[in-house]
Amino acid sequence: MPYFGVGLHLLIVIFFAVHVIRTGRELYWLVIMFMFPLLGSAVYFFAVYLPESRIQHHVHKTVKAVARSLDPERELREARSAFELTPTAQNQMLLANALLDSGAVADAAIQFDACLQGPFARDPEIRLAAAQAHLLSRHAERALELASAVRADSPSYAAERQAILLAQIYDALDRQADAEREFQLAAQQFGSLDAKVELAEWALRQSRTDQARQLCADIDLSARHMPAHARQMNRDLLSRVERVRQAVS
Repeated sequence: MPYFGVGLHLLIVIFFAVHVIRTGRELYWLVIMFMFPLLGSAVYFFAVYLPESRIQHHVHKTVKAVARSLDPERELREARSAFELTPTAQNQMLLANALLDSGAVADAAIQFDACLQGPFARDPEIRLAAAQAHLLSRHAERALELASAVRADSPSYAAERQAILLAQIYDALDRQADAEREFQLAAQQFGSLDAKVELAEWALRQSRTDQARQLCADIDLSARHMPAHARQMNRDLLSRVERVRQAVS
């Protein structure tokens, strides 16, 4: 039994060590985990792995979608009220996110830019959200400025999300070679369904039907091995794949 415990600890450390390397995180995490296997792995799980896991992301999206269906304006109404009552940087950030979620992208961009003038000026999450808002409001140059700053200052923060967002920005700017590089980086380094769907849609827009068809086939193969709950969580992405498949059939 002691050997089993040691082996299990080693497997856990190796799993998280691979995650550190694949996602380009700081290498001091490897030192921490190999010096303190149990404690280091636990800290990495709660500080890094769990917050970025797609399970948490999908659960959060599902909860927000349900709440929005019951009262579409509630989140925005509460955020606006909180900011009017207590105009702190934190409440302004919540208002900006609520505006972005509600589709008021131009107003969201204004609020995010205001957040970046205060104590959150270098916060990578706010910079990425601001870049998303500017991209959606057709200010791709400003979006590129923000996303590039995150890549320069915090390359390991939400690295997959950074790559996909940068690819979308380059696509909007018609810098297709750069867009392809970032989409390929996301798909090859992380291999997530999100990244592969984005790449397939981009390939379709570029009239690369063979590439889009192959990506759809790869996604279909993965989807066939998904448990039912995973297919349900990813139904929107799978619907997008189906639209690409129909376009290249």
